[in-house]
Amino acid sequence: MRSVYAASQDPDDPLAGLRIGELEPEVPPDWVWVQVRAASLNHHDLWSLRGVGLPGDRLPMVLGTDAAGIAPDGSKVLVHGVISSRGWEGDETLDPRRTLLSELHPGTLAERVAVPASNLVPMPEGMSFAEAACLPTAYLTAYRLLFHAADARPGQRVLIQGAGGGVATAAVLLARAAGLHVTVTSRSAAKLERALDLGAHDAVAGGERVQPVDIVIETVGEATWGHSLRSLRPGGVVAVAGATSGPAPSADLNRVFFRSLRVVGSTMGTRAELSRLAAMMKASGVAPVIDTTSDLSSDSAVRAAFARLLDGESFGKIVLTSEGTAS
Repeated sequence: MRSVYAASQDPDDPLAGLRIGELEPEVPPDWVWVQVRAASLNHHDLWSLRGVGLPGDRLPMVLGTDAAGIAPDGSKVLVHGVISSRGWEGDETLDPRRTLLSELHPGTLAERVAVPASNLVPMPEGMSFAEAACLPTAYLTAYRLLFHAADARPGQRVLIQGAGGGVATAAVLLARAAGLHVTVTSRSAAKLERALDLGAHDAVAGGERVQPVDIVIETVGEATWGHSLRSLRPGGVVAVAGATSGPAPSADLNRVFFRSLRVVGSTMGTRAELSRLAAMMKASGVAPVIDTTSDLSSDSAVRAAFARLLDGESFGKIVLTSEGTAS
């Protein structure tokens, strides 16, 4: 089947190992196949191409951690990309042997993807395949950061670092829908304007002082970590789900203990949380923000989509769709 996969890895030139072609990977026999109609790109795909989190002996590996498509019974579904080990019960993200699609098992950037039947979630009504494909990674991560890790409540103030990124954009939309006061940061004036258009209350340049907040959503890492801690009120929480600019240079523990701050890590989310996210999106009428939609059948379009993700110029999600099936 036609697939987008990692054939080799290079930490300095991740796209050098990107391949598009026919690949027929092996999957567990008791899993079900989903016909992929749309799949969104994530920084996880670039990390895999760099050799982070994907051992070289598993190559070639189909990339992609999320998708929307058609289940064997003909229903429209979301694919939950967290794969727990056999026999695991409870929160999938706490399973020490869990993996994401494209780490141990083939990912979603292909004509079909195989997953356990329990990893399928009904697609929200009224949402296109392209929009739905944004939910299982970026929007689920934002949902868990806000409502599980940070335990956000209406009326609280939240600072979201790095406006324009997939998780950050999702967090803006979900936080506004939940009644939080939203402040965003970015080095790009254009991205700050876009964030305000989406509903952010305040938008400031990276590193600028903000009114103390209850919650910081942190996915950037080194470039914003100090600002995140300085922006919290005493007793506040920084919820962390990424470090795209590198690991934080200093934990600033004096500030953490003196101001009784909390630092909470979060990874993806559970299938149950994906179901609740889908219900929230439907009830609130919030639609994911899509930067670009490209045709999975076009080699040049796929490569251009990955290049845009690498350049960091996108605002919202980059989506690949099967021709004529984005809606």
